[in-house]
Amino acid sequence: MTITAEELYQNLRHIKVSTSTCRFTKEKCEELAPLVNKINHLKVEKNAVILAHSYVNPEIHHTVADFVGDSYELSKNAKECDADLIIFSAVKFMGETAKIINPQKEVRLPNKLNGCSLADSISYKQLEQIKADHPDYTFVCYINTSAETKALCDVCVTSSNVYNIIEKIPNDKIYFLPDALMGKNIVNELRRRGSKKEIKYYHGTCYVHETYEPEMIDYLRLEYPKVQVVAHPECKPEILEKSDFVGSTSQMIQHVKDSDKDQFFLLTECGLSARLQLETKNKHFLGTCTMCKYMKDNSLQNILRVLESPDPDDIIHLDPTIQEKALHCIQQMFYYNDK
Repeated sequence: MTITAEELYQNLRHIKVSTSTCRFTKEKCEELAPLVNKINHLKVEKNAVILAHSYVNPEIHHTVADFVGDSYELSKNAKECDADLIIFSAVKFMGETAKIINPQKEVRLPNKLNGCSLADSISYKQLEQIKADHPDYTFVCYINTSAETKALCDVCVTSSNVYNIIEKIPNDKIYFLPDALMGKNIVNELRRRGSKKEIKYYHGTCYVHETYEPEMIDYLRLEYPKVQVVAHPECKPEILEKSDFVGSTSQMIQHVKDSDKDQFFLLTECGLSARLQLETKNKHFLGTCTMCKYMKDNSLQNILRVLESPDPDDIIHLDPTIQEKALHCIQQMFYYNDK
């Protein structure tokens, strides 16, 4: 099935967020339509599936992506499909997670920056030393970490299950990494639940989420008294206290879709606002948003390139020992999540 530039323009013209990468003119759609059609043809020819995180540019979501979601959802989608090739439009640690869960499939990343401020905040050697200094602690890592980090940790968590899993871990001494802001939110939430666990955490942060300040919420509520403030748990505790809803990317999406409110302020990366503007035409999204340079390095041009002739560093390769240990860390998440 082919798409015309006019059809693409009609689909995307409603998007209005505070970044030029998410503005769609007729001229821009004329440039994008041939790329879209070529990618969709090659995808079938190569038995490939394209996964797109909610933070990447919306033209990827709405033209070539087979699945759109958060990193964990997308890795499960990849496992459940029968494609031979996975094109993961996101950041490197997400491609690694997909490869860990799908070792027989080839995973390619259409992103030359190959980074993430949060995942890159801790190295294998740093974590080895921290573990040596804390031999009595259970090490819990956020899914937003490299395969090497997961390989050194005991349990992996997502932003939707982190509180419940840490509560279920039998050890009262927990070391959480790498996100310091989420670590602080874990401490606050477990205290609210009456838990006596001792929580230590690393000092990493996501540069997108750490920029938000509570004063932004105060100002917006003065201008728009009916606004619903929806925040990701990678934000500062002061932000969460002032928010109407806190949840993972997928939970934020579901909350907006289910809500009877029509004005929202989303405290997360710009891509989510762009996605929801197309999926919920009756909702309005206020305020500014922050763009992740790593996510926005994904493009239709890069997807076409890695489909046709990938460079060696576009393909995810993992040491078998690292992959096996990282898989155990992820499997422990399933164990505690279902316990």
